[in-house]
Amino acid sequence: MERFNIPQNTQEENFSFLEYSGGDTQASQYDYNDFSIDSTVNSQQTNSLIDGSQSQFVEPDLTGVGVDDIDPFQDLTTHEKELPEHACGYCGIHAVNSVARCVTCNKWFCNSRGNTSGSHVINHLVRAKHREIALHPDSPLGETTLECYNCGCRNVFLLGFIPAKSDTVVVLLCRLPCASTPSSKDMNWDTSQWLPLIDDRCFLPWLVKVPSEQEQLRARQISAHQISKLEELWKDNAEATLEDLEKPGIDDDPQAVLLRYEDAYQYQNIFGPLVKMEADYDKKLKESQTQDDIVVRWDIGLNQKRVAWFYLPKLESGEVRLAVGDELRLRYRGELHQSWECVGHVIKIPNNVSDEVGLELRRNDNTPTECTHNFSVDFVWKSTSFDRMQAAMKTFAVDETSVSGYIYHKLLGHEVEPQVLKTQMPKRFSAPHLPELNHSQVYAVKSVLQKPLSLIQGPPGTGKTVTSATIVYHLAKMNPGQVLVCAPSNVAVDQLTEKIHATGLKVVRLTAKSREALDSPVSFLTLHEQVHNNDTNVELQKLIQLKTEQGELSSSDEKKYKTLKRACEREILQ
Repeated sequence: MERFNIPQNTQEENFSFLEYSGGDTQASQYDYNDFSIDSTVNSQQTNSLIDGSQSQFVEPDLTGVGVDDIDPFQDLTTHEKELPEHACGYCGIHAVNSVARCVTCNKWFCNSRGNTSGSHVINHLVRAKHREIALHPDSPLGETTLECYNCGCRNVFLLGFIPAKSDTVVVLLCRLPCASTPSSKDMNWDTSQWLPLIDDRCFLPWLVKVPSEQEQLRARQISAHQISKLEELWKDNAEATLEDLEKPGIDDDPQAVLLRYEDAYQYQNIFGPLVKMEADYDKKLKESQTQDDIVVRWDIGLNQKRVAWFYLPKLESGEVRLAVGDELRLRYRGELHQSWECVGHVIKIPNNVSDEVGLELRRNDNTPTECTHNFSVDFVWKSTSFDRMQAAMKTFAVDETSVSGYIYHKLLGHEVEPQVLKTQMPKRFSAPHLPELNHSQVYAVKSVLQKPLSLIQGPPGTGKTVTSATIVYHLAKMNPGQVLVCAPSNVAVDQLTEKIHATGLKVVRLTAKSREALDSPVSFLTLHEQVHNNDTNVELQKLIQLKTEQGELSSSDEKKYKTLKRACEREILQ
């Protein structure tokens, strides 16, 4: 019995397989008489395709369907107008036993590599983050959507096949859990012979035939770069073709970044469009994560705010990421209630206890609590971080006093004489209540304290956080005033806050309003918690308690509350 040697990692250098989550076919190599299919396939039609004695696939009549009658010197543009609907979206190959349909977008792709390292169907599935395919109705296996025989999983990147022990059939099973644990549905499977359906970035040829060299030579030649561009076009226009790549403006790339810039205006003119492109892409990505047909369970939180509980299929499959504090928009467009939508923040994400997502709504008015079906969930995109980038670059360009001359020229890549700050170096470099520094960490602290701009690098576990906290401690002791500490993630900020607080310095952790309700190891150091725990203003404490108990305040009390709160925040930050 021939075995397929399938590598565990089928990743391509220019794209990666995520854990995509496909099932039934017969391997001609196994010399079987039948194959296992799901209920969507007509068994009589299927059996008629197999020769009972030889158990070989019967080649379908491809007359008028294949590429044999195509003149290789014919203008492709003319021929493409005559291609059938099931032609490969990349190269145009349309032999029915060589193509498969992407169930998500209904586009057809062949199992040919062409000029890429992976087959066209695999290229599309990975780039588009799709994972389900169906075979052509006229293919030897019929119109079959690949799925796990046991659990119904349709992720082709998780699917494999095994022969049954007693019957002459092949079944498709997903890697986890069906192929790794005994099944109550059928115990006659030899799971030790499980092999993936994808071999070397192509589907196995008995499942989707690899087009012949002659067919591939006559097909449209497309590069990996063109495939990438075409996939990007399909995100906005599902009907886009290769001809659209030739339109003006499609290949207009932004200005390349430079090692050195003449002035801040040139810097802004180059980085501004790049930030805009990143913002547009991030927004498109967020908006594409909308999920429909959501079933909602309603509840009331301890703060008397309305909470919606629901499952997000895309979250369970790993297509989207969600964190506590993220904002979602819940919409209803059914017939039992007028159109409604409300924004809320996530208070719970799936864990070992429950797979439900908890969304606390901002308002309770007119909520369709009597409805449970026909809801949609949108991921709310915020432009705040990108707006701040653009504003900072504008300030950098127009305000000469926004940064020092040394920092200005350093950012622009100009050659600048190294500057050494005259500072009184501490006798002991290790900070109190922090681990003792080693020689390289002491050197880093000493260098940073004497330079206006420094970069500290190191692998994980080398003590960058401790070193940074030590630097902040010495800066606060050596210079009057406050030290602003920033980091690219909330986790990093929390870790720095904890370490700096351990040194005995007064620390105030600033956080977004959407994250104020979230718990963290340094919650007691956050600005809003320090305001709540400040008992110097009795009137403010009464309003805080009243708002906590009732969930809201009257308009006059709310105005007074905001005024007193801002005054208290300024006092704490001084």
